[in-house]
Amino acid sequence: MSKLNSYKTTTALFLSLTLGSASLLPVTTALVSPAPVMAQTTTQFNDLSPNHWASEFIGALVQRGVIAGFPDGTFRPEAPVTRAQFAAMVQSALPKDTIRGGINFSDVPSNYWATGAINNAYQMGFLSGYPSNVFRPEQNIPREQVLVSLANGLNYTPRNSAATVVSFFNDSNAISGFAQSPIAAATENRIVVNYPNTRQLNPTRNATRAEVAAFIYQALSSQGQVANLSSPYIVNQLPAAMTNRITAGTQIPVTYEAEKILLTQNETVPLTLAVREDIVNSGGQVIIPRNSVVTGELRPSGNGTQFFAQTLQLANGRMFDGNAVTYNIDASSQIITETESVSRGTDVGNLVKNAALGTAAAAAISGVTGDRTITTGELLIGTGAGVLATLIPQFLGRNRVDLLVIRPETNLNITFNSDFVMN
Repeated sequence: MSKLNSYKTTTALFLSLTLGSASLLPVTTALVSPAPVMAQTTTQFNDLSPNHWASEFIGALVQRGVIAGFPDGTFRPEAPVTRAQFAAMVQSALPKDTIRGGINFSDVPSNYWATGAINNAYQMGFLSGYPSNVFRPEQNIPREQVLVSLANGLNYTPRNSAATVVSFFNDSNAISGFAQSPIAAATENRIVVNYPNTRQLNPTRNATRAEVAAFIYQALSSQGQVANLSSPYIVNQLPAAMTNRITAGTQIPVTYEAEKILLTQNETVPLTLAVREDIVNSGGQVIIPRNSVVTGELRPSGNGTQFFAQTLQLANGRMFDGNAVTYNIDASSQIITETESVSRGTDVGNLVKNAALGTAAAAAISGVTGDRTITTGELLIGTGAGVLATLIPQFLGRNRVDLLVIRPETNLNITFNSDFVMN
């Protein structure tokens, strides 16, 4: 028997003994932390130094019973992993509900040691077969297939452009087309571990046992099931163009100095808002700090009004040539259609309490109610108090006017309409 066939036979037998029982369990009841078959630590493997780059990943998974060493006391960190072996590992490490029915692969006999594991991994969405209903269980699994499997099985999709994310890798052009998006998602979720060069992915090279252990551990970490490790080989650096990026659809909670704003239907007024919370990028880095300032204007929109942001000034005081840096932004609020009726008998004091008034709204209140002290203590926004007297006459004689009511804490949160990149 050749050394290769002898290794495969030994590996299959050992993994069958180590993981076979878990592979027969229903997916929803598979053990999250099965007891190790062999009470091992990495220091007991005679071919794995405590200083090995993957020692921490391997040790943690050994303790969880996901992987184990061999009867001769070795771990064989550089040995390749077959698709069947990977199926056994992933269905044991990351059990989840099924997303599809089972399948009988033509090259996986019913008495094959990993049949149950392969079926579980398939039903959970971690692995699929090849055309003609084959699985190729003895085929060594490439690194990109491992990452695709983990990203797809965990339902991860990239938050940013896949091409931009994978451009971090020096050999991104070697990534197969089907693997681009899942590998981007795996990268964003810190599943990718590259030794010795984090920028070298080696996507088509066969994955080693050490590498698969690192990938699976990081997948568990991305799910919050294990502690984060501080390995320098975990890819957690996104391209520079992305670290300063906030993607379209991100919402910015804002606040304003008044509790409500009153406007007429056709009024356009400038407005300055403060950012209420830190806004972070996909890697958790704060890009827009709390208390940054957004300027824009409320404009008529449909049957209501809508805030359109125009500029952003960061709260951290970023300066250029002695001036605060201002960014143009493309963001807007929802359309606000809430109204409040004002008539001659309206309690003006209660109406304008803690409110900001558009100049036209102030004129409307004054004209309808007859209250000529409306500007005393009120915050006027718009064209200014100087034109208030000229606007009042158009509302004289009216019995009622409906004003738009904007409640900043709930109505004015703005959403980026396009990606914001801070240069």
